[in-house]
This record gives sequence, structure tokens and C-alpha cells, in this order.
Amino acid sequence: MPRHLLLRLEAPLMAFGRETIDNFGIIRDFPALSMITGLLANALGWRREETGKHDRLQERLVLGARLERPGTRLQDNQNARLSKDDKGWTTKGKPEERAGGAGTYESPHRRFRDYHADLSMLVALRLEPTDEPPTLDDLIAALDHPARPLFIGRKPCLPSRRLFAGWHEGESVSHVLRSVPLPNDSPEGARLQWPDGEGTLPGDRALDLCDERNWTSGVHGGWRPIREGRIRAEEESA
Repeated sequence: MPRHLLLRLEAPLMAFGRETIDNFGIIRDFPALSMITGLLANALGWRREETGKHDRLQERLVLGARLERPGTRLQDNQNARLSKDDKGWTTKGKPEERAGGAGTYESPHRRFRDYHADLSMLVALRLEPTDEPPTLDDLIAALDHPARPLFIGRKPCLPSRRLFAGWHEGESVSHVLRSVPLPNDSPEGARLQWPDGEGTLPGDRALDLCDERNWTSGVHGGWRPIREGRIRAEEESA
């Protein structure tokens, strides 16, 4: 059976980002395919300009996630007073200027960012094909000795524990997520999300998800089919 790599995502704050609406940075319940791609690429030391590497890694990833402890959500309100000649720093490599007339400089530069607090997520993934570099073993080496500091979603979200959580063999991603024992603090079970075609669960539902990034243009587009379901502690399969 295929070998799957397990990641444990835990941090005081995490952000599984989704589509930004105006100045609101909202989050989703599960990590996007693009977010895991970026996390692994950062550990490998790849630069943003190496878009071909990012696109190929994203194409090869087959992953699912299990939300074991949902935690709580909180919103950070960021305010900065910017005058006419001031500019806001961005990760795009271009400064962000204020738009509008002179009156806009009387109000603050505002951003709202949502976060998960005290959440615990298990991720199961494999690469197809398995022998193309980077391999799963290359990813483990990079995660344990990353080229740069790692973060889960946004730069302030530093992991609170080792990301590598072991190996597990399974016929599909959903099989792995079902068969890994649940922690003791998840007596009510867990929610699962996995790619369509990687198994089914009684009562699960099929959805279309937009979480793949075009690393050249820097935007998300297209939809991929996924499934979501729930397991309880007594329903875990060996």
C-alpha cells in the first residue's frame, strides 16, 4: 500500500487562508492545497520566483486533513496611520499606496485578519509519482531542518511542535485519516476532508474547492472535487 507522510499542524495561531475580500483576510476550516505547497517549498528553500517548482509540487500532492480540535476563531484588527507620502509594505514586492482623494489620509489604513486559535490538524499526504524529486524523504529532511523559518498560513503563525508526525500506509488518503488513532482529547471524533477518488465515508458529501494556486500569476483559479465527512472515535478502522 502507498506510504503517506503525516503532518501535525499546531500553533497558538494559524490561518488557513481563503479568498480575500477587500481588506478582510478570512480563513477556511482546512488547509488549502496551495498552503501546504508553500509550506513545503519554504522548508526546501525555494524562492517565490521558482514558480515551475511550486506548480509541479502542487500537481504531485495528494493530501487530506483531519480536524481533531477546532479551537476558536479570533480576528486581528490592524490599523496604521499613513500620510500621503507613506506606503504600505506587501509581500508582492511592490509598496501599497492609498487610493482616493486627500480626505482618505485622515482615516487609518485598516486590515482585518482572521485566525484559528488552539486548533489541531492532522494532514496525510503522498506524492505522485513517488520517485520524482523532491521525494517524501526529502520533504521530511527539509521540515526537520528547514532552509527558512516555517509558518502555518501567515508569518506570525509559528509551529508549536515538530511538523513531522510519522508515516502511515494506506490504500487511500481517507483510509489513512480514518485509521490513525484519534487523540484522547477528541472524544467526539473529527471532521475529514480529502480528494474525490480517495475513498468514501457513510454520510459524506461531495464539494468543489478552489484552493490551487497558479504560482506564476499568484492567483487561485479552477475547482477540484473533494469530499468531506466525519468519524467518531468508535468508528476508527484498523
